[in-house]
Amino acid sequence: MRNRLLAATAAALLVLTALQAWSLLRAPAAWSPTAIEIRLAPGVQTILGARELAAPQAERAHIQLRRDAQGAWLLRNLSASRPVVLHGPDGDKRMGSAALAGLGSFQIGGTVFALEQAGAGREAAFHFGGSAWRYDGVTLYRDGSAQPACPDASAAARITALWNRVAPGVLTLARPLAFGGNIHCGNRLGLGGIAPGAAILARSGGQLVLNAGPQDDGHTALRTIRNAAANAHAPMQASLRQEERPLAGVNSFSIGRTRFLLGPQPGAVDGDALNLEPSRHLALFASPESRLPPGVSWQWRQRTLLGIADSPAILALLAMAIAAQLLAHAGGSRRTPAARAVPAPGAAGAARLASAEPLARAVAAAALLAAGIAAIVAQRAGHPASAACSLLLGASALACWLLTPRRLPLPLAAALVLLAAGLLAQLELGLGASVSSWLRYYQKSTALLAAGSGASALWHLSRTWRRSALAVTPQRTMEWLLAVLAAVALAALAAQVLWGDETGVFDLQPVELAKLALTALTAHCLALRMSWNDGGHRQPGHAARWLQLAAPALLFLALLAFALVQVDDFSPLILLLVWTLSMAFAYALAARRPALAAVMACGALSAIAVIAVVRGAGAEGVAQWPLASSFYADRFQVWLAPAAHPHTGQQLLLGAHAIAEGGWLGADNMLGLRSLGLPVGAAVNIPAVQDDFAPAFFLNRHGLIGAVLLWAAQAALVAGLLHVAARTYAAATLARDFRQAWLGRFRYFALCGGAAFVLGHLLLSWGTNLAIFPIMGQPMSFLSAGGSHLLFFLCPLLACCAVSAQSLEENEHADLRPT
Repeated sequence: MRNRLLAATAAALLVLTALQAWSLLRAPAAWSPTAIEIRLAPGVQTILGARELAAPQAERAHIQLRRDAQGAWLLRNLSASRPVVLHGPDGDKRMGSAALAGLGSFQIGGTVFALEQAGAGREAAFHFGGSAWRYDGVTLYRDGSAQPACPDASAAARITALWNRVAPGVLTLARPLAFGGNIHCGNRLGLGGIAPGAAILARSGGQLVLNAGPQDDGHTALRTIRNAAANAHAPMQASLRQEERPLAGVNSFSIGRTRFLLGPQPGAVDGDALNLEPSRHLALFASPESRLPPGVSWQWRQRTLLGIADSPAILALLAMAIAAQLLAHAGGSRRTPAARAVPAPGAAGAARLASAEPLARAVAAAALLAAGIAAIVAQRAGHPASAACSLLLGASALACWLLTPRRLPLPLAAALVLLAAGLLAQLELGLGASVSSWLRYYQKSTALLAAGSGASALWHLSRTWRRSALAVTPQRTMEWLLAVLAAVALAALAAQVLWGDETGVFDLQPVELAKLALTALTAHCLALRMSWNDGGHRQPGHAARWLQLAAPALLFLALLAFALVQVDDFSPLILLLVWTLSMAFAYALAARRPALAAVMACGALSAIAVIAVVRGAGAEGVAQWPLASSFYADRFQVWLAPAAHPHTGQQLLLGAHAIAEGGWLGADNMLGLRSLGLPVGAAVNIPAVQDDFAPAFFLNRHGLIGAVLLWAAQAALVAGLLHVAARTYAAATLARDFRQAWLGRFRYFALCGGAAFVLGHLLLSWGTNLAIFPIMGQPMSFLSAGGSHLLFFLCPLLACCAVSAQSLEENEHADLRPT
């Protein structure tokens, strides 16, 4: 049976990898501009937008380029909602914004705010409406007292405001000051006739910066009046909207994610021609032709998908990994019972080859880890590996998972199929989109998968080298490792709160590492709790011991929930609820407490009933609820009546249209096989289609039949994790050593917790895409382009499953071995 599972998994991986290669070969040619030349005579100006700059996130008329009488180039931003950022030796400067340092006053609408001398740096002090105001980048004070919270402030905003009042300055959380509206509260200063949030004063780079807000309609007057004594050469009064910046000394500028390097050398903008080198996020064209205005010309380059030679270091590491893996496989194939029983000619050479197997596997895993890290570094540097090289990375990572364990367990087999299917979907999205940067999701996923696979294989092999099924990490060492993991996760969450946003910090999502640490810490506490009655009698002081063991998990859970409150979404709370119910149910089963298990089952059924009640109440019924004006109620309103909310309901409507277009056999009526590598159509316009709405894209391309196969693999993964967990607990109950018993229980709770998080991700993602739940932003495991979820949670979970399954086999062999 195990051999058939291995053969079926290998065949499925081979087919899915071949489909990726076929997609690369079938992808049509695409071109993008490699250089943009703009020629203007002195005193002439031109307007450029998305069509002239090949910038998908630019507006039709976004910037104005002008040459003055002396021939200098000047840039002006015409967009009210999408700023232009200038990059130079002195740092980044956002056009349409101004730092308060050196200003005498600033104007918003018809109101002029005269800055006091002390307010020209890190804080702003001014008089308005008969009151003295002071803002330090964190809190707005009126006559020396902080303003009360706004009526519609969320719990997170109230907690943040209280924290900022008592915390030291270095630990405070920056909160912008919003101008506009009719009331003074919180960090809002009301201005009659000005829309709320039309102007924003926020802390940036150690100083306060004034710029237009998200609710700006483009007509609110924003002016700065400089202090003549501070800067005699600067204009005394300037409008932020009409601001022109000289390009002399500027290296490049950005519009959205598209960056334009000024060439041929940084800062060389003299002469009649201005050369721009666009990069990162460019529009793709089917042919090297485009209508351009006079004075604008492009140089074209064709998209290269098969350029393997562009990444020689990654290729060398991959070649080393593949060669070492083949050597290890050859050595492992020689270790058969017949070869050990009957010596044959060349047995000595075969023995040497077999003895080199562990070292060869370690070299292969280390080379794969290095190749993944090299690919990540190259992508961060702006020179990602080609799609063909990424395909080799992904295939090598899948092969590493397939060949590392001695026997392939069911959950690992299902996970490998899901990984290959997810990589295929991400490659389809990258090849079918009309923007060059969409391919980066596939490149990032393969690089992270290679790094995570190599690290997991090394950890798996390190246990094998110990050559003992009874070898257990000391409990004190394990507790120190868990403490370090929890501290790192908490520090990462704090970094996200201080410097990041709901999308993460430093291009990472610390929440995924926090979920791993929470699962491991709770599994350790519950494993210790289950060992209290091993002696067959109750010991005194159980209540105090229970609080001592559960305190770390409860504290970490509280801190994690506080960090997740910063996300404008309630999906983390739902995910934690699913995990909590599952862990409580697993504990009830292990402790043989049917009453607690029944309560947890009733809780799950109650949640389903609540969803049905809310669905039946409809939008009008929900509007009558006491919390109808809260943010969560807005999500319910969009879910129940998306057509009544054309802007916020667009994601749900576009996703439903893509699913309906897919039908049973996909949009091409051939389960997506006919459209591999070809344009994806309107499905790419779904917001967050690469993350939250990746299932809608999969249904559109491969239909409901493909989704049923995906559901089967997902069900096999969750069921396989629970089966391995049950076997580890059964082995723990029969263990004669308390260390083995504790380790078995730890693995039981860790695998149950990991399966609960995976199940929660699947439920939330499918429920959101199929309109069963309100829209909640959670990626689907393996399918979405969630790099942090793959690296920090899924790879460690699969490694734990592989090690647990191998330990069970070693214990079984040890029991069968004659004494």
